[in-house]
Amino acid sequence: MTNPAPSLLRAWLVVGLLWFVALLNYLDRVMITTMRGSLMEAIPMTDAQFGLLTSVFLWVYAVLSPFAGFLADRFSRSRVILWSLLVWSALTWLTGYAKTFEQLIVVRALMGVSEATYIPAALALITDYHRGNTRSLATGVHMTGISVGSGLGGLGGWLAERYGWSYAFTLFGIIGIVYAALIFFVLRDAPREGAETTTATNKKQDAGFGEAMVSLFGNGTFWLMLLFWGLLGMTGWAVVGWMPTYLTEHFHLSQGAAGLSATGYLQAASLVGFLIGGGWADRWSRTNPRARILVPVIGLCLAAPGVLIAAKTSLLPVAIGGLMLYGLARVFTDSNMMPILCMVCDPRYRATGYGVLNLFSCAIGGLSIYVGGALRDAHVNVSNLFLAAAISLFVCAGLVFLVKPRQTAAAN
Repeated sequence: MTNPAPSLLRAWLVVGLLWFVALLNYLDRVMITTMRGSLMEAIPMTDAQFGLLTSVFLWVYAVLSPFAGFLADRFSRSRVILWSLLVWSALTWLTGYAKTFEQLIVVRALMGVSEATYIPAALALITDYHRGNTRSLATGVHMTGISVGSGLGGLGGWLAERYGWSYAFTLFGIIGIVYAALIFFVLRDAPREGAETTTATNKKQDAGFGEAMVSLFGNGTFWLMLLFWGLLGMTGWAVVGWMPTYLTEHFHLSQGAAGLSATGYLQAASLVGFLIGGGWADRWSRTNPRARILVPVIGLCLAAPGVLIAAKTSLLPVAIGGLMLYGLARVFTDSNMMPILCMVCDPRYRATGYGVLNLFSCAIGGLSIYVGGALRDAHVNVSNLFLAAAISLFVCAGLVFLVKPRQTAAAN
């Protein structure tokens, strides 16, 4: 006898619990980008150093992601999520007490360590609970938490203008610690499913990190996904990291208004895009096994013009419209990335595989933010970075179109 599949009610409860964790995950990491003026007034630094605060976070996050994913494959996914939330919330609180640039760099690096463990574990837990026709939608609903968190990141600049730059870090750090206590009591791993998970469970304790790497990198399709996700990371972090500053200078907005414009409108559109991309892919997958691949291709081809519009127009409403088009269509990929990974890799290494993808994505994304700062210091128009990001979106569409699912993944 095997354990029954998780109930649909429990499966959606898990998504709901993780939704707020995802919100905090991105709010805590993004809000520093929207308080540039207040932070640089309190702690003097160059634009390149300001960009480095996000880049260091991303590079540490990237390097640790494969190991963090492996922890989620090897041990309890729910406990990995709990400790990740607790530690990064404590570090967010601690950030508000930094007095020097060096202290900020250290605490941002440590946040990269703690936050790296969340996304691979959360997405793997969701796919454990959601199988078949709810998988992409469940992933998309969870990702709306990221969208809302990124949008609320604009509050960082607003709160910094009124209460000082450290206030937001103290506030949201405490909120995360309190929510971690709730997670401890209610979040649990999924029951084991049928023959597939029985086999995986028997092998799980013996499987090592090296075996996981051999399995992943021995798969040619995984290499394709690695390149695709890396280029997409360059686009996403270039927009998140430098669009608030670009809007401040190009349209003469205040720090708070630019932060809310760059994150709020974009993330509001993304929230809708996550649901469209997930629901559309689930529905289309009933008749087309490549639906979860084709939906992201369509989205990327729509997102690229949005970036160009936002970066080249002289009219603020048009720029916001371009950002919203980018935000809506770009996230079709996020709703389907873990479901695509489930189609192409060994089910024992889903979280590890997502961690490896995050490594490449965040390493390139962090580099793009730092390059943006260096370009500003050299008096080069940072809009050229957005042009490169738009080109990379079209390249990404071509790469993901080439992905071929494993034939044995049809049931996943």
